Amino acid sequence: MIYPKKNRLLHGILYLYTRYILKTHFYQINFNAIETDPEKSILLVANHFSIWDGLVLYWTMHRLSDKNFHVMLLEETAKKEPMLKYGGAFSINKTSKDALQSINYAAQLLAAPQNLVLVFPQGKLYSNFVSDVHFEKGIMKIMEQAKGKFQLIYAATFIENFQHKKPTANIYLSNATNCTFEDIKAITGSYQQHYNTSRQQQTKIVL
Repeated sequence: MIYPKKNRLLHGILYLYTRYILKTHFYQINFNAIETDPEKSILLVANHFSIWDGLVLYWTMHRLSDKNFHVMLLEETAKKEPMLKYGGAFSINKTSKDALQSINYAAQLLAAPQNLVLVFPQGKLYSNFVSDVHFEKGIMKIMEQAKGKFQLIYAATFIENFQHKKPTANIYLSNATNCTFEDIKAITGSYQQHYNTSRQQQTKIVL
């Protein structure tokens, strides 16, 4: 498992690089403000459709919250982009026994109210406008271990060009009404409702 590393200088460089590359490649990045609880950590659950997902949400959450950002990445991605560990990235290898170590680590992070953990429960890339969302079981294990010490936030991101050469990213955020679920079907269904509402909002945009 690859763990995040604290280095204020390298984190600052990564933050500035992220700001630069997003401004270079995107026309706009929009998100709706939501309330965050200072006494709870944040588990951010998001759809996974491109290499931009983590960077867009890293930038968004730094503007919305002062919590320490962490993101669970596939081990192959973490190895290809070693700089990401200075931005809070840690790895998971779904085909290894180390996967449980990564799940335990995510739950430990959520035990501290100053932390934010981003997870992509789909486990692999899907189309940005897929109708049905499917989650892998790891998210349930994280939530069960964290035992409700966190605030659960859903994010659905959609990227389109519209009338501009550069795309616009719209991030739809909402607080989940509940942080305990009986099984993976229940958490998937809860996120699906947020995703459907967000998708409808996105497709209603007319310029």
